[in-house]
Amino acid sequence: QVQLVESGGGLVQAGSSLRLSCAASGFTMDAYTIAWFRQAPGKEREGVSYIKNIDEKTYHADSVKGRFTISRDNSKKVVYLQMNDLKPDDTAVYYCAAGYFIVSPTMRWREYPYWGQGTQVTVSS
Repeated sequence: QVQLVESGGGLVQAGSSLRLSCAASGFTMDAYTIAWFRQAPGKEREGVSYIKNIDEKTYHADSVKGRFTISRDNSKKVVYLQMNDLKPDDTAVYYCAAGYFIVSPTMRWREYPYWGQGTQVTVSS
């Protein structure tokens, strides 16, 4: 069955870096756009980044642009989110998700049918 498993979260100080990984199995990952979302307590789920399947075009939300970088290794069926210069506002549960888009991907979470269980990122000030 389809599985997405996130790892790499943790507790870090502001200014630190973390690299999240999303390991995919049970489906042809290289046919899907893979995205990272996050959700902080009491807040709505927020789209962070996505990477397309064919041309690997990426998108990063304004809140993380210049600090976060998404990448994928289709041979290993893994997508990464490199997070640098972390801020307390980045504290959230981070989820990876897979979606199939014919034209342009979106950051609307309801359009992604496959989800991981999430990994906690906590940034202390």
